[in-house]
Amino acid sequence: MMNKIQLMNLAFDLAKQGGIKTFPNPNVGAVIYKNGEIIGKGYHKFFGDFHAEIHALNEAGENAKDAIMFVTLEPCSHFGKTPPCVDAIIRAGIKKIFIAMKDPNPLVSGEGIKKLKSKNIEVEVGILDSRAKKFYEEYSKRFSKKNSYVVLKYAMTLDGKIATPTGDAKWISSEKSREWVHKFRTKFDGILVGVNTIIRDNPELSSHSKGKNPIRIILDPELIIPINSKVIKDELPTVIIYSNKKDTQKIQQIMKQNKFLLYIKSKDGLIDFKKIIEELRRISIFSVLIEGGGLTSWTALKSGVVDEIVSFVSPKIIGGQNAITPVEGEGVKDISKAIKTKITHFEKIGEDILIVNKVIRNK
Repeated sequence: MMNKIQLMNLAFDLAKQGGIKTFPNPNVGAVIYKNGEIIGKGYHKFFGDFHAEIHALNEAGENAKDAIMFVTLEPCSHFGKTPPCVDAIIRAGIKKIFIAMKDPNPLVSGEGIKKLKSKNIEVEVGILDSRAKKFYEEYSKRFSKKNSYVVLKYAMTLDGKIATPTGDAKWISSEKSREWVHKFRTKFDGILVGVNTIIRDNPELSSHSKGKNPIRIILDPELIIPINSKVIKDELPTVIIYSNKKDTQKIQQIMKQNKFLLYIKSKDGLIDFKKIIEELRRISIFSVLIEGGGLTSWTALKSGVVDEIVSFVSPKIIGGQNAITPVEGEGVKDISKAIKTKITHFEKIGEDILIVNKVIRNK
């Protein structure tokens, strides 16, 4: 026989096996116990994978009815790639659940517990409280700020172009600037681009380091991303934001590659960036680096979500009225309506000049 302390410690030991692969999700472990035996174990293996509770329930099967579950963090009550874990727990017939810690995410905190209790499942929170607080210390810190942090980044020529009329942009910035960007990416939870960037460049969107890779976020309302794109075929986690559910075959193909599909309704073919940032926050992505094309950049700036702009100016000139610029879209008609920024830093990196601007929000 094992006591509840031993069983929760086992759940934490399982949780640790997820390592950095679950980022930006937390590491979670779950154990199911019945009649003096462990009948199910599970942990969250990587971002986009089933959660720990689902793995444990799958192992326990029908034997989970009237069993006790131990889980290191409050089960989710919202839809992501998979349905809410609490629904699966309720369907399985779990009679009692021990939870080490309530989820600190204010968007979901307490909702899972509330739903479990509403179905007459006994819930006890706070087992191994000190271990839980230490284990989830970094995860909890991410919720200390009320707002997400969004940075827009681009490299342009001296005459303000990010690509030639044919779309060629390799390379506008210097090698040292690109090395700087790879390190800079590790500071963010996610890196967002429009689908046209994927179609045109087929980038990896990685940090090229042994450290943290940000989650790749692809803004693709009509779900036109090529299925053989690097961000689809490789093993790194990717979120694809879409608003057209008609192509069910493409949806199934993407899901088979273990990529995370996030549905958000669009208006006039565009998805509101405020809604994007809100939904990304729900899946624990709080800092976003936007490296999109001109339309993506304009849509983000227009929505008011951008906090900072990081731009590289290269001593090259492309010319041509059809060359691509950093910010496109409809723009403003009156200069008095222009989005205002303030230069907070600049330095020379390689052949280029790095300029950092803070976006001044209208009060």
